[in-house]
Order: sequence, then structure tokens, then C-alpha cells
Amino acid sequence: MSDRTSPLSNREIVEALDRIAVLLEAREANPFRVGSYRGAAREIEALNRSVAAIYVQEGPGALQDIPGVGEGIASILAELVEEGRSRLLERLEAEQSPEMAFQRLPGVGPKLAARIHDELGVNTLEDLEGAAHDGRLARVHGIGAKKASGIRDALAGMLGRSRRPPAGGRSGPADVPPISLLLEVDAEYRSAADMDALPRIAPRRFNPEGRKWLPIYELERDGWDITALFSNTRRAHELDRTRNWVVIYYHRNGDDGQATVVTSNAQGLEGRRVVRGREPECRRYYARGG
Repeated sequence: MSDRTSPLSNREIVEALDRIAVLLEAREANPFRVGSYRGAAREIEALNRSVAAIYVQEGPGALQDIPGVGEGIASILAELVEEGRSRLLERLEAEQSPEMAFQRLPGVGPKLAARIHDELGVNTLEDLEGAAHDGRLARVHGIGAKKASGIRDALAGMLGRSRRPPAGGRSGPADVPPISLLLEVDAEYRSAADMDALPRIAPRRFNPEGRKWLPIYELERDGWDITALFSNTRRAHELDRTRNWVVIYYHRNGDDGQATVVTSNAQGLEGRRVVRGREPECRRYYARGG
């Protein structure tokens, strides 16, 4: 369980599901997907037992016995009970406003959160953790070494709990999509965006006019729930790489993460699309004729 003194109540779980639905609807996601979260929320609202009690007493599989709750929503309910949080909800909120996610950290208010995002170009708590470890965070005005250390410790606690395998679940390294799948989604997304065949959302960052300019691609493939969109970080805008850097979010069986696909300048990979941090796998993929 999380460090909370008690698990989330049904009301809090309903609020989380409704918030997910609102954020998905705002970016014009599949109406059926939006409705599934709202439907599950209404069913949980009417339950005469707590979701936490069902999970603890009968196991994760029993959550799918709740009307309107399939495998995907059941995994979110398990996360809410186990950890008191939903990574999907946090990601959706961060995509709208990364500053909201950063303000959950001790000593980080709205202005400092905006400065962290602007100066570092990070969008998620996971990205911020990397900046805290490599020294970039300490160099942000208003942070310094001491505050950066405190933020790093807070992130370790928050993200460490989210990385634990769920009770009764498997252990071992997190599942990640194969290179072939990520590059396939990247190609599909960029092609569909070029043909103006995708719905568009209006990101809050670097978009003072509130235009719906950012194409978004959502799909399910090989058991993965996937969302792809162009990078909307300050760094991407500064380097004019907004339509070159594609961020792919993925989720399956409690594992989720993100990958960034870019055009490489590395020797032997010039002009090829590669997944940052997984270049050796990309080399092998192309060597096999991928």
C-alpha cells in the first residue's frame, strides 16, 4: 500500500475516473473510451462496498466483476488502491500543464514550477528525476543544491512506489514496447499528421493563442495503449524540432512509460528514425532490414 494512512475512498476513486474522462474529452479522445471511464465511475458511485475492500479481500481480478470495469480500468483501480495515485491521470494532467505535476513537490510553487519547465524542458516527474540526478535541476534559478537534493528525495519516494510490482503481480524489469512497434507508430503518426488526418489538441504551453495545432494519435496494439504526439517542450521549439521529435506514451499490464523518436545524426544511423536511449537496438533493427 502507499504511505497514506488509509486507502482512497470510493468518492476519491470516482473523482479520479471522472477527471481522466474530462481530460480525455478535452483532447477529443475516442468518445467510447471517455464514456467507459464515466460509466465505471457511476457504477463505483453506486457500490455498497469499497473498491479497496474488494481489491484486498478478493484480489485484483475481482475488480473486473464491477459492472463497467474492464482490464484497463481495473489496472487503474488497482493502482489507486495500492499507491493512492494514477499514472495515467498524472500524465494527462502533465500534458496539459507540467507545472501542476511539479507543484506536488515540496517547496515548488507555481512560479518555480513554470521556471523548471521552461529552463529544463521537462514534462514529467520521471524526466525531472533525471534532471535532479544529473545536476541540471540544481542550476535552475531559485533551486540550488540543497533544494535539488530535497526534490530528488521526494521524487525517489513518489516514483519508487509507482515502480513496485502490484501485489501478487510479477517482478522484474518493466515491460517496454519493442523498437519495431515504436518506429511503426512513429511513422504512422507523422504520416497521418502530414495528411491532417488526426484530431488536434490545444496545448497550454507555448500556445498563447490557444490554437488546436498539436495532432494526437491514440491506438491499441499488441496489448499496448499508446498515445503519440509531437514534442511541445521549449527545447524542441528552440531547435525547430517540434515536428521531428515524436513522444510516444505507452501502458500495458501496469507498466507505462514514454519514448522519444528522433531523426539521428549518429554515424551509421544518419537520417534514420531512432528511439532515444535505445540506439543499439535501433542499429540491430536496421541491420536486420527493418
